[in-house]
Amino acid sequence: MAGFKAQGMRIVDSHGRERIFNGINVCDKGQYDNETKKRTYSLEWTKGLAHKFKEHGFNLIRLGFTWDAVEPEPGKINEKYISFLKSVLNECEQEGIYVYLDMHQDLYSAAGIPVGDGAPGWATKPGKYKFQKTKLVWAEGYFWGRAVHQAFDSFWDNVKADGKGLQDWYAELWEYLANELGSHPSVIGFDVMNEPFPGKSGGKVFRKIIKNLVVTTISDRSISKKKLISLALDKENRPRVLDLYTGAHLRKITSAADSIIRQFDTERYFPFISKTGAAIRKVNKDGFIFMENCYYSNLGIPFSSPAPVIDGKTDENVIFAPHAYDLMVDTPAYKFASNDRVKSIFDEHKRAQQRLNVPVVVGEWGGFSEGNEWFPHIRFLLDLFDSNRWSNTYWAYFDGLLETELYNDVLTRPYPRAVTGEIESYKYDYQNDTFTLKYNQSAECSAPTEIFAHKKIKSVTTDGEYTIKPVHGDSCVVEVKTAPGAHTVIIEF
Repeated sequence: MAGFKAQGMRIVDSHGRERIFNGINVCDKGQYDNETKKRTYSLEWTKGLAHKFKEHGFNLIRLGFTWDAVEPEPGKINEKYISFLKSVLNECEQEGIYVYLDMHQDLYSAAGIPVGDGAPGWATKPGKYKFQKTKLVWAEGYFWGRAVHQAFDSFWDNVKADGKGLQDWYAELWEYLANELGSHPSVIGFDVMNEPFPGKSGGKVFRKIIKNLVVTTISDRSISKKKLISLALDKENRPRVLDLYTGAHLRKITSAADSIIRQFDTERYFPFISKTGAAIRKVNKDGFIFMENCYYSNLGIPFSSPAPVIDGKTDENVIFAPHAYDLMVDTPAYKFASNDRVKSIFDEHKRAQQRLNVPVVVGEWGGFSEGNEWFPHIRFLLDLFDSNRWSNTYWAYFDGLLETELYNDVLTRPYPRAVTGEIESYKYDYQNDTFTLKYNQSAECSAPTEIFAHKKIKSVTTDGEYTIKPVHGDSCVVEVKTAPGAHTVIIEF
């Protein structure tokens, strides 16, 4: 199925077509048992799920699992779990859906805290500190949790566990996974670590950001103090205090921590991604190595790591997989999410892409809340990705998502999944219900341009020959054959 490679900031297939992926996260963080203090793992996957994704145009899954799930004891692989992952990959292959493997973590470890996931207990070294229960938000361990900080520092310092360094264990596990799963036809790459966190210096980042938030709020005249106080005292509209903070304000506030994250990216993350990438390349030469930004770069702090260097050479098959969320995410106030704030974050990610000169698959984005007032924000993000020619995987699938208005009327949409040339632009015009693709084709191609159409088509305008192949109900794939030259395809619904 695969045969993809990075060509500058584009992903191309074996026919030379530019590829775009419209995808979703399916992630198994496990279920925490308060009595046993352990996690059990059961990916929310039912037979036929890949087929349902295909019907709605999804062609990529970020398949998440944890270190604890696959290696619960040093050197002992959970073969039953690996077999289950293979069955998921087999189903994806049958439906023409691609997968990249995500080694997920939140707060470093699955050991001892209900909200954490990731490393097994044997690979968790918090020193003299104990993990604390969450009091306010799930992520607070990142802000002031000494056990979380020390556990990460132990990992970055390659502290020994059972006679071997933690990073050495981790790299060897990725070598195993790349060998065992990476050759599967559906697998296109390896997302080495979800949202890497700096450790103790991450706590310093939080304090600097909070301090700069106070200073900026007091000193910046564009922030109305009168309105701020009024909203703060209004219980019903209190979340709208954040309306006063634009993307420029957010970048001004987070810039206080730029140097700390730059140091982490270049001195901690870069050696780690190069080391782990080298382990993967021992057994898999072609799969993409997905680079993620630091947890705090989700707020727009610049990502500074170089691409992994393996055997003295910069690896050529790398994808940047940034994450970004608005400050309102995961709250009832998500309906007030700011397009301007989240665009400022993705603008920073765009600069990182240009520096690296690699393709982008936005690894996590979005959110979920009651009602539909936040749908325009989701559509804004999808339009932003389209304008940058970025692929994406929405966060995240859950049982019941497929019955929601979000899934059926917002995330299900037209896009060009394969184009016989270099894409100039593509856009779905919601108001006029039309999709437009422009591209430049430099050579004859034996395979067609393929556009997923999410509903009944009224007309197709193109200078090439086209066929419409049904997928499910009124959804279909429009295949267009064109000669070298500049082309425009317009689909009217």
